[in-house]
Amino acid sequence: MTTAILEMRGITKTFPGVKALSNVNLTVEEGEIHAVVGENGAGKSTLMKVLSGVYPSGDYEGQIVFRGQECHFRGIHDSERMGIVIIHQELALVPMLSITENIFLGNEHARHGIIDWNANETRTRELLKQVGLSEDPRTLITNIGVGKQQLVEIAKALSKEVKLLILDEPTASLSEKDSQALLDLLLGFKRQGLTSILISHKLNEVHRVADHVTIIRDGQTIETLGKGEISEDRIITSMVGRPLEDRFPPRDPKIGEVVFEVKDWSVYHPIHAERQVIKGISMNVRRGEVVGIAGLMGAGRTEFAMSLFGRSYGRRITGEVRLNGKPVDISSVGKAVDRGIAYVTEDRKTYGLNLIDHIKHNITLANLGGVSRAGVIDDLREIDVANDYRGRTNIRSSSVYQKTGNLSGGNQQKVVLSKWLFANPEVLILDEPTRGIDVGAKYEIYTIIARLAAEGKAIVVISSEMPELLGVSDRIYVMNEGLLVGEMAARDASQEKIMRAIVRGEGIAS
Repeated sequence: MTTAILEMRGITKTFPGVKALSNVNLTVEEGEIHAVVGENGAGKSTLMKVLSGVYPSGDYEGQIVFRGQECHFRGIHDSERMGIVIIHQELALVPMLSITENIFLGNEHARHGIIDWNANETRTRELLKQVGLSEDPRTLITNIGVGKQQLVEIAKALSKEVKLLILDEPTASLSEKDSQALLDLLLGFKRQGLTSILISHKLNEVHRVADHVTIIRDGQTIETLGKGEISEDRIITSMVGRPLEDRFPPRDPKIGEVVFEVKDWSVYHPIHAERQVIKGISMNVRRGEVVGIAGLMGAGRTEFAMSLFGRSYGRRITGEVRLNGKPVDISSVGKAVDRGIAYVTEDRKTYGLNLIDHIKHNITLANLGGVSRAGVIDDLREIDVANDYRGRTNIRSSSVYQKTGNLSGGNQQKVVLSKWLFANPEVLILDEPTRGIDVGAKYEIYTIIARLAAEGKAIVVISSEMPELLGVSDRIYVMNEGLLVGEMAARDASQEKIMRAIVRGEGIAS
């Protein structure tokens, strides 16, 4: 007979003007992997912040019972002392500190008040072995990839004698290979008796590892499914309140002449001057066309996109960019925007948004001239524009004055899109446009992409999800190690063909 390690009963959490959680119940059995799913803004992260003490006892209504004991956490240290450890989607590691320093930051082994680095490094090796890493404990975090950083976060959790491990979108930034390795690790922990809560929008991953799935919609518990009841269709219907018959909106592409053309584009690393990151890429995008760029982690897709957008990445950049058949100067971000090129970054929190400002200012930021008269911002015009794009992209918020940092990931992504749509670009480069957002919000973003293509925009989509590229693109380029190694019409493409192009790894002729 299984026993519950965690019960959250009648959890209600209210923010000014918004009830984020309403009488939510969650029961997690000891030694299981329990998935929590829901659309962006459904309340998943809020529920986990209640559990981990980020929102302290007294800030919410309801009970938390952990290992048979009612808990009143005043902060995250209280929950960690009980063995509840949360790993957030944005990793909490210090890049210029070593693996050891990160794992034991604030919790170092010491003798007589002096840190015992030998003891810390010995323990770090043991923890790294548990998560399948063989790195030197003195390696700086900045020198290892995102997949390994995620494993360091898990090692850090293990160092705190974790009893309940909460992972918030742990595979959102990982390649398929790293994602599978992390899921295998979770299954290994399960065999050892560790309990995990997994928050994920990747329903295939949920189906693979979860013993139970709890679905939250609009701040309420909809249902909890057992292993035999879990299916993607059932989860989607519960998440969005309706069946999604098609994952991608129908399109009737009307593709015109070449709008955007890149010739023999080469880029060197901004720090390691001898390392060539982009190696003579030539490509084009036509009016009304959606062009996908596929590739594994480290292929150079983001570096390529950022170097095109005002040379915001790299050094010793050579090559030519043409817009409507004419060479254009894109040597700064301002010039790129003025020429009609927009870039929606994969890292919306760091580069795409001002999180401490409200929605209104974020939406108009890239086109202040569009809400100004004689160099002075017209506040009423700005409000009208913000409300218009809030409606167009279905941003769920209390008003355009809500702080962007308080929105869910999907709604933040819609704010970034709104910012660039208001700038009215001819060429829109979307880098991982649906990373970390749910199937309902994904469909809305796919619909926006389809609408923009129908309006004649030239669109480039970079995505690590091959089904997404196959679903939204008209044509696909394949990148590997800074080279273009394949080009194919989406109707002729498949995941197998894309992978074969990557494995072959030979550049295509310019």
